[in-house]
Amino acid sequence: RDKFVEEVGKWKDEKGGKILGQLEELGASLDWSKDQFTMSPQFQKAVNSAFIKLMDGGLIYRGEQLVNWSPELRSAISDMEVTHVDVGERTHFDVPGYDKPVQFGVMVDIAYKVVGSDKELVVSTTRPETMLGDTGVAVHPGDERYKQFHGAKVWHPFRQCEIPVVVDEHVDPEMGTGVVKITPAHDVNDWEVGQRHGLQVLSVMDEGGHMVGECNKFVGMHRFMAREAVCEELEQLGLFRGEQEHSMVVPVCGRTGDVVEPMLKPQWFMNTSKVAEMACTAVTDKDLVLDPEEYKAHWLQFLGEGKQRDWCVSRQIWWGHQVPAYSCTAPGGGQCWVAAASEEEAREKAAAK
Repeated sequence: RDKFVEEVGKWKDEKGGKILGQLEELGASLDWSKDQFTMSPQFQKAVNSAFIKLMDGGLIYRGEQLVNWSPELRSAISDMEVTHVDVGERTHFDVPGYDKPVQFGVMVDIAYKVVGSDKELVVSTTRPETMLGDTGVAVHPGDERYKQFHGAKVWHPFRQCEIPVVVDEHVDPEMGTGVVKITPAHDVNDWEVGQRHGLQVLSVMDEGGHMVGECNKFVGMHRFMAREAVCEELEQLGLFRGEQEHSMVVPVCGRTGDVVEPMLKPQWFMNTSKVAEMACTAVTDKDLVLDPEEYKAHWLQFLGEGKQRDWCVSRQIWWGHQVPAYSCTAPGGGQCWVAAASEEEAREKAAAK
């Protein structure tokens, strides 16, 4: 990393002046004496101070949650860096890191055999490769078609184990077959359902988008190769129930054009509940005035109680400031994280805990 930062500094010295010169020739009226560089020591100090203050105040914390993950960057990215592409029919995308176009806009039906019965539950999915991480299937409590299966178990054909049928109001009885596969480690909605019902969380992809863990014969495959292979294997097992065109939204990385994968990763997050409350109060009390006025309703709806999500503020790319946090281990084996400007300061903070 130090070598990278050194090279970036060389680039800035070589190209930065030319860019400023071009801005000046274009007539930009700026205070040129306040020129700063993203990776400058002054900016580093400002970033560190803000992070430390927020963490000491309990607003920044480290946790394992689902994040927007770019396998091409091997990094988490923010919600703002995700472009949501509407797909209305069978469509093929070129995806970085994969050597052939990938098909989207298709819904696949997969049969799960009910344990102790000759019946089956058919789930619909646009991401069949994620079934390798299914740890449950869900039905709506009011759906009369499936009341007989409440509390039942189905057989996972690849992991060779039983997974439960859970009842949850999140399920839309009108969508697909009305039965939903639950993959807590690779879908935001499934994560929430899994938390409500205590389902196992099973990650089946690595940071580069290749299958890992309990994927058996699919281990090592690229996620989109596994998509095809899973469907082929399901056909051989007599569990493939067809496919049809289906409108969907594909999350695409704005930096690389890669298809974003929800992944469970330990990252740094900012608790937004207090910030959102202050932002709503500022608009309501007119300390902050939005123009045009109609955006006030959108602001309050987006930031209202229970609407906001904590922000993932960490990335795994070198371009940026390192998080000023230290993992500290006590002689007895206890561990904690502290934010500090130096290792010495971190030791002092850890000792005081």
